[in-house]
Amino acid sequence: MTLAGDFPASSRRAFLRETAMMAAAVPMVLPSMGTAAAAVKDPDQLFRKGEFDEAARGYRRLLSKDPKNAHAAAQLGYIALLSNRFAAAERFLSTATALDPGDVASHQRLAECYVRQDKFARAVPLLKRTGSPRDAAFATLYAHITGTPWQIHGARSSRVPFLQLDPLPTIEASVNGRAGRFYLDTGATLGLTQEIAEEAGLRSLATVSGIGSGQQITIHLGVLESFRIGDIEIRNLPVQWHDTQSPPGGAQPEGIIGTTLFYHFLTTMDYAGQALVLRPKSAVQERGTYRVPLWLAGDHSPCTRGSLGDYGPHIVTLDTGGIGTGIHTTVQYAKRADIKVDYDHPNEVNGVSVYPIRPDRISLGKAIRRNVPGSAAEKTFPGYPGPGQAEQFGFEIIANFSHEFFKPFAVTFDFSGMNLVITRR
Repeated sequence: MTLAGDFPASSRRAFLRETAMMAAAVPMVLPSMGTAAAAVKDPDQLFRKGEFDEAARGYRRLLSKDPKNAHAAAQLGYIALLSNRFAAAERFLSTATALDPGDVASHQRLAECYVRQDKFARAVPLLKRTGSPRDAAFATLYAHITGTPWQIHGARSSRVPFLQLDPLPTIEASVNGRAGRFYLDTGATLGLTQEIAEEAGLRSLATVSGIGSGQQITIHLGVLESFRIGDIEIRNLPVQWHDTQSPPGGAQPEGIIGTTLFYHFLTTMDYAGQALVLRPKSAVQERGTYRVPLWLAGDHSPCTRGSLGDYGPHIVTLDTGGIGTGIHTTVQYAKRADIKVDYDHPNEVNGVSVYPIRPDRISLGKAIRRNVPGSAAEKTFPGYPGPGQAEQFGFEIIANFSHEFFKPFAVTFDFSGMNLVITRR
C-alpha cells in the first residue's frame, strides 16, 4: 500500500496498511556509482540500473572465472527470484549461502523462494539462521502450517464485482464464514483487522513490530482456515492482523487482499469493468492491448518498466493502493522528466515535504495516461513507495504507479510468465 494523494485520508488507510516493514526482505547495500564505462561493464552497476538480463550475463562470466565468487552467485539467485525462476534461484542462492554462510540476505531470499512456492517447511531453518527477530517470527508461523497450504477449492475461476472503485477497489470476501469488505491492493499481503481476526477465532502464533498511523503497532501472525472470494475457497493459509484501534472517519473494510494471494492465480484487476477476476495460473491469457515485463521484489512488490514523460523506461513499482493518486516519485526524478512541481501547496509526511504533481504523460509501455494526479517527495522516507524502496531492493526505482493510473484499464498479473498485460476497455 502507498500514501494517499489526500494526506489527511492517509491516516485512515494506514490503519490497514501492510508496508515494507511487514515484508521479509531486508535492505541491500547499493553499489557505488562509478564511471560511465564501469556502468556498462560492471554487473553491479547494470543491476543497480535495473538491467537485470545484462547484469546476469556479467555475473555468469564472473562465476565461470571463479566458481567461489559468492557475490556473483548471490546476485544470479536474486535476479532469478525477481522473475520467479525458482529452480535457478534455489541453485544459485544455495551456492551463495554455502560459500558465504554469513550472507543474511541470500538466506532470506532463498527462504522467500520456498515461500512463494508454498514450501514453508523448507523456509523455516533458513529464517531461523539469520538472527533476525522478524525472521524468527515468520519461521514460527510457517512451522505451524501443516498439511497442504493454500488449498484452492470450488470453481476454477471467479469474477467478483467491485462493491466500489474508490477510494480503492473493494470486494466482498469471507473469513472462516464471516463476510466482510476487503480492499484490493498490490502493495499489501493478506491482512485483517483485529476485530475480524478475533471473530474468526484466529490464534496469534507470533508477533512482529511495525509502524501504523505514526505509532508503534504489534502485528500478529496466524493461520487462516478458510478464505472465500466469489466461487473460490482457499484453505490453510498464512495471514496477518494488527491491534491498532479503528480510526475515525466512517466505515472501514475488514481487511486487504494483496499480492501474496494474487500470485496464486492469474489475477486480473479490471478497473474499467469493476471486477476482480481469478483464474488458474495455467490459464491461457487473452490478447492484451499492452504487455510489459513483470518482476516481484521482496514478498509482495510487483515491478515493471515505466516512463515519466520521455524519461525512461526505467524500473517502477506497481503498488495500486494510493488513494487519490496515480504516481509517486521524487522531486529529483520529476525534474529529470520536466514535470512541473507545485511547490506552493506542500504536504508534510514524516517530516518530509511532498508536493502535488500532474504529469503531462506517464506510461507503462504503450499504456499512456495524461494529467494524472500524483506526488513528488523532496526526499525518500520509510514507507514512501517506488523510489523509497530502492535501497531495500538494491536497484533504482524512479516511481510508483498507483490507483488513478489504472482506472481505464484491466490489468492482468501473470506471475508465471512474468508479464503485466494491460487492456483498455
